[in-house]
Amino acid sequence: MKNFSAPVFIRNARLVLHDQILSGSLSTGHGRISSIDPGNSNSGDDWEGDYLIPGLVEIHTDNLEKHLMPRPKVNWPVLPAIIAHDAQVIAAGITTVLDALSVGDIDPDSLRNQSLQPCAQGLASAAAAGLLRAEHLLHLRLELAEPDLPGLLAPFMLDERLALVSLMDHTPGQRQWSDIDHYRTYVTGKRGWSHEKVDQMLAVLAERQQRHVAENRRLAVAMCGRDGRNLPLASHDDTTPEHVLEGVADGVCISEFPTTIAAARAAREHGLAVVMGAPNCVRGGSHSGNVSAAELAREGLLDMFSSDYVPSSLLQAAFMLQQYGYSLPEAIATVSATPAAAIALDDRGQIATGLRADFLRVRVHDGIPVVLGVWRSGQRVY
Repeated sequence: MKNFSAPVFIRNARLVLHDQILSGSLSTGHGRISSIDPGNSNSGDDWEGDYLIPGLVEIHTDNLEKHLMPRPKVNWPVLPAIIAHDAQVIAAGITTVLDALSVGDIDPDSLRNQSLQPCAQGLASAAAAGLLRAEHLLHLRLELAEPDLPGLLAPFMLDERLALVSLMDHTPGQRQWSDIDHYRTYVTGKRGWSHEKVDQMLAVLAERQQRHVAENRRLAVAMCGRDGRNLPLASHDDTTPEHVLEGVADGVCISEFPTTIAAARAAREHGLAVVMGAPNCVRGGSHSGNVSAAELAREGLLDMFSSDYVPSSLLQAAFMLQQYGYSLPEAIATVSATPAAAIALDDRGQIATGLRADFLRVRVHDGIPVVLGVWRSGQRVY
């Protein structure tokens, strides 16, 4: 994306600041927010009272995978998939996205094993050519039972786009898949596995876990802290307080998708930011049968949302938090300021002078927030 510095002037907007909603105007210059003023202005684009909120910061989405395989066993070319993914992300109001690329998988024949390098290279190529409207960074999801995990991870250690690493163990029988029946339903439906294959894979996956998870976890944590990088680490699907303590010992700062309220409470007690899936909130529950985002919100244990597999869910879920006692500024922070701070992006995530001019025009229709426009670094991109 070209960085145009033409100023933008907006009036008659409801600006969602970090601690209040201000009726007023905003101007930009050189890609930054240059002024915020209360009251009416005689110049600028009239927003007719629509909300002006920060551009959304998405730290975990595997939405790209849906474009790489739009139907089971249908592989789509990488660059067109990336362009379609980017368009969907920006239309959802996400101006900064961490594309969650899986390093390894519990299914040896998975698309993930084949697409890691092509996706990383394709994203870099598309960005360099100015084809992407959102800023795309990388979130590497490490499947700890993957035999060659250190070798797959090593090439990314010098990649400046790498912003987050999560430690995952999807072995059935624990964490996300504590309920084997839920796991069986999921993989027979999404992956098309027969019940015979499920039974076969349960034994294979248990053996892989025993052989590789502990050592791969130790090596991955060491790699992420090497040479002064200190990459932010996230745990994944914490189910027990013991899982949280394991993450704390490894330097984890984010607990992604805790599956129980006990794990979420333990994460909060130890200073970990708690991330829940926005689809969980919008649907009214977890597709895996785990704790609901609404329950954590009611308990004040929800810090951030991730759109996970539905980009448009991010903004909707944030607005829904008002049902659970969050003010609108607090709710919007779960999809902007808080995730930005968690991965050390201190130049965005709020409507404040001097910060990057990443913002959205949003109108609420029948209770649903609708994105009418998106600006990134002061340039309209949607």
